[in-house]
Amino acid sequence: MQQPHSFVDRIEETLIAILLGLMTVITFANVIARFGFNSNILWALELTVFLFGWLVLLGASYAVKKHSHLGVDAVLNMVSKPVARAMGLIAVSACILFSIFMVKGAYDYWAVFADLPPTSGRWFPTGFVDKFRSQSFYEVQDVPMVAIFGFLEDLINYGDSYEKLPKVVPYLVLPVSMLLLLFRFLQAALQIWRGETDRLVASHEVEDEIEEAKALQGEHD
Repeated sequence: MQQPHSFVDRIEETLIAILLGLMTVITFANVIARFGFNSNILWALELTVFLFGWLVLLGASYAVKKHSHLGVDAVLNMVSKPVARAMGLIAVSACILFSIFMVKGAYDYWAVFADLPPTSGRWFPTGFVDKFRSQSFYEVQDVPMVAIFGFLEDLINYGDSYEKLPKVVPYLVLPVSMLLLLFRFLQAALQIWRGETDRLVASHEVEDEIEEAKALQGEHD
């Protein structure tokens, strides 16, 4: 019997559903305002862009979970299962290394907006830098400040108020999404190690479509 997914296993699809819903509602409301009332929601476009960015970045880890990233498995299909498993481990190791680089880069970019020190080290984090230029006062262009984030004014902006949403909020998706990506690649590596699969890409949409086309043709014949 299949066990129910934990929240961690479903976090991407839950957030993606929320993001899609918000994008739809905001875009619909802006269309109604523009054509129905000859008005405009000034912050709608910028917020939709931010939400779309969250959707894409979180979707990357979701695609790893679903084994739906684009890939070529022609060589894997030609070799034995042990060789394919070894090649899969090599591929996922490269992806894990890439994810570690991305986590460091994403955190370093976001940290200055959160009044936090970026990491030292060129490739891997070796600590935190002693001196850095805080950019916690940076705001987005159109999206107004939301009361729920008021605590950030005292926490990272030294008591100064924000007129617009601080960049630390929408850019939070950078380290979060890269951590999720690393987590999903680690899960994929464990699946390959256990022999549950021998590749990162397990979806064969083209092959499925070909088989479906053949089935339809057989019915007509």
